[in-house]
Amino acid sequence: MASATRTAADPLTPSPARPQVARFGAGGWVLPLVSLALLVLVWALAAWIAAAPRLLPPPADVALRLAREAVDGELFYHLGVTLLRVVASFAIAMTLGAGAGLLMGRVPLADALGTPWLLFFLNLPALVVIVLCYLWIGLTETAAIAAVALNKIPNVAVTLREGAKALDPDLMAMAKAFRVPHRRVLAHIVLPQLWPYAIGAARSGLALIWKIVLVVELLGRSNGVGFQIALFFQLFDVEGILAYALAFIVIVQAIEWALLQPLERRMNRWRR
Repeated sequence: MASATRTAADPLTPSPARPQVARFGAGGWVLPLVSLALLVLVWALAAWIAAAPRLLPPPADVALRLAREAVDGELFYHLGVTLLRVVASFAIAMTLGAGAGLLMGRVPLADALGTPWLLFFLNLPALVVIVLCYLWIGLTETAAIAAVALNKIPNVAVTLREGAKALDPDLMAMAKAFRVPHRRVLAHIVLPQLWPYAIGAARSGLALIWKIVLVVELLGRSNGVGFQIALFFQLFDVEGILAYALAFIVIVQAIEWALLQPLERRMNRWRR
């Protein structure tokens, strides 16, 4: 079965250079750290050229501001609130979106009926969804999380739908011919082919959800990173805006390095 899976996946098999990229790129620390160091260097150079610390503070000033906010405790409180909203919205969007996508990918009737809905919600502006949720549900946590999840569900559904459509029919026919139990079909044929799509949806989901959460907090919550950024905007405090944005970017990057990339490598071991 494993041999047949590898044969069917030959068109997707990485080139011989792939292990080297995984070792020194996504799977290592050297190149990512060098890339981030170059980004900080460009930022520092731009701040030096602009010579306007109030408009574009240098990285050192932002780092000091970040440390002060952390010592005061404000940073961790607002980061924690925002992170809880991100986790809740992410879990709802991935669960509902994956279920809808798999159903549409395997059932032609569901795909025909669901595609207009997907197109509608994919093109519905996120701001409209947020405002409507606040108007219909109220300025509550439920409305905030629902607004974020509704904005992400269509993207997850589209990605998983394409993954379900791309399942190798020969492998499915072989499993049916040999009467392989459904549990083993799911574990050894379906999930290995769907994992790249699921990881892609999760990665793009984190990047999108936390941005929408900030808008939700800016419009209708009294805490969180988005609320703080709105407050700093009113005070024309660019340093504070960059400090809070940088803190959450660090958290999301840590999730990428510590969770998503190791999970992706583990789930794709069969390809090598």
